[in-house]
Amino acid sequence: MHMHPLLPALVASIFVVLLVGAVVRHFGQPHVIAYLIVGVILGPAGLNLFEGDAVALVGEFGVILLLFFVGMEVDLTRLVTGWRVSVIGTILQVVFSVAAVAAMGWWFEWSWARIVLLGFAISLSSTALVVTMLRQWKEMGTEAGQEAIGILLVQDVLLAPMLIVLGLLGGSTPSASLLALQVVGSLGVVLLVATLVRKKTIRLPFGELLRSDHELQLFGALLLCFLFAWLTGVCGLSTALGAFVAGLVVASAKETEWIHRNLEPYRVLFVATFFASVGMLVDISFLLDNWLPVTALVLLAFFTNTLINASTMKALGRSWRTSIYIGALLSQVGEFSFVLAAVGKELGIMTEFGYQMVLGVIVGTLVLGPAWIGVLRPLRGPSARVAVES
Repeated sequence: MHMHPLLPALVASIFVVLLVGAVVRHFGQPHVIAYLIVGVILGPAGLNLFEGDAVALVGEFGVILLLFFVGMEVDLTRLVTGWRVSVIGTILQVVFSVAAVAAMGWWFEWSWARIVLLGFAISLSSTALVVTMLRQWKEMGTEAGQEAIGILLVQDVLLAPMLIVLGLLGGSTPSASLLALQVVGSLGVVLLVATLVRKKTIRLPFGELLRSDHELQLFGALLLCFLFAWLTGVCGLSTALGAFVAGLVVASAKETEWIHRNLEPYRVLFVATFFASVGMLVDISFLLDNWLPVTALVLLAFFTNTLINASTMKALGRSWRTSIYIGALLSQVGEFSFVLAAVGKELGIMTEFGYQMVLGVIVGTLVLGPAWIGVLRPLRGPSARVAVES
């Protein structure tokens, strides 16, 4: 009987996930760390069992599903009420990040294009990592959790204008049609969210049919998730933003329970694939040759991002405890920074060496992020503790 050559690779992958996952959990670390390590083991630097591009493609769906679940779990009223903190906090974070890189770039005589690129990159945090840890600690509904999610969503929205700015600095002018689509898409998202806030509840088409048919429930959920992701993607916005809005729609329609039940295994699988795809990007030989500067930059990113975010949240009226915890949650460099780094390399803003250095810093902050958050987590406010204990 013919056996597909992918089957042994899948068996080996699942075995490695179980083995590394058991070791990581033994030391009290989240599964995210295990998935990153598994990616290194299975990727080009290790066993080289999979094509990195194919795994990265599947991993993108993990981020989409993750934001879909986030949309179903956030308190929309609180999120909209605190939009000033999310928007102003994110803008200040980006400005201070670019300023911090500019101070370093002045010393090393970097170009303004490189300064802006690196400032944008370190200002974006990992939505996948933060949400995964908040879910694991049952802190999605806390003040710190909601504030962090709001800032992460605004960061996703800012990805599109960041890419436009980098294109201009790199000599590429965006088309008028793209700018028009982004404006239309942004207005559409705002109007839809405003409608959900005003109406509180809505009725989904064929809702009764979906509730009575367990098989169609799965496909109905996937249709909503990927349809909204596709629409925002067509408009030049983040596909993760569209998935989040789809989650808000489903939550307003009171359909959350059956979607959670049917899609939770897929969310786990795709999110694991995403982090494994990140691990596959790691060039071990490069990290070994440049471990000192990479380590220094990782530590600098943690300290700088924590300080910038904590100071910003404190300036916006949050307590020091909550501000420091939010700063820790947002201290790592996120997955969308990979997109900025790739664009910067394509536009000639950074060299191959600089690109690999940025990748090393991103992966380093993702791997060490849970430990850094764990160190500062005892400083969180009493509301977070109540959520965990309940």
